[in-house]
Amino acid sequence: MVRCIAIDDEPLALRQIRSYIERTEQLHLVATCRSAHEAQEVLARESVDLIFVDINMPDMNGLEFVRSLTSTHYIVFTTAHSEFALEGFKLNAIDYLLKPFSYDEFMKASQKAISLVDLVDRCRAAESVVAQNEAESADQDYISVKADYKTQLVKIADIVYLESAGEYVRLHIEGGPTITTLFRLKNMETTLPANLFLRVHRSYIVNLKRISSYTKGRIFLDNGEYIPLGENYKERFFEHFKA
Repeated sequence: MVRCIAIDDEPLALRQIRSYIERTEQLHLVATCRSAHEAQEVLARESVDLIFVDINMPDMNGLEFVRSLTSTHYIVFTTAHSEFALEGFKLNAIDYLLKPFSYDEFMKASQKAISLVDLVDRCRAAESVVAQNEAESADQDYISVKADYKTQLVKIADIVYLESAGEYVRLHIEGGPTITTLFRLKNMETTLPANLFLRVHRSYIVNLKRISSYTKGRIFLDNGEYIPLGENYKERFFEHFKA
């Protein structure tokens, strides 16, 4: 089920899109909003996947509203002004509905979000299974990772540090090539033994036995490299090395 809100300062337009959402089995209407500010209040307390938003609104228009978002949502712009289309797509909107639009047009735009939400849910479920399987073998000497179209066994002790690269993680291996795998750093953190590996930055996990020295902002490794020490991770890191 895709949770959505609709934002439009015109009551008739808002009523129409509400009726379209309520007709669509895969969509759940969380709220309708007459302004961007009202929508911001809804988003502060509700989980929302998809936002239908008019562009031409007073106070804060739809483009300004989307730029103000601090979390990720799928966006469909609705407007009577076609000249806004290019700017709307620059904001990574999944579609653009030109008023007045039919239910069929609405469904074509909605189906993109429905498919994307379903894909993300399935990926998360698969990722959770992989993380669980890896966690069960965390006390072993090796972990298995998928890279280069095959599953590789990596000796845990040989991992110097791990680096996040978007949807991928790079494993920097002592005496071997860097291994890049489709995995989230957060799940690697739970997979690796906590007594050996520590998250020291939003993008880095380090093998504690490979640290040669450190300063307030850097960690120096025994292979000559260094990685950053994130501000939010300093307290835990320094606590680990207290005498």
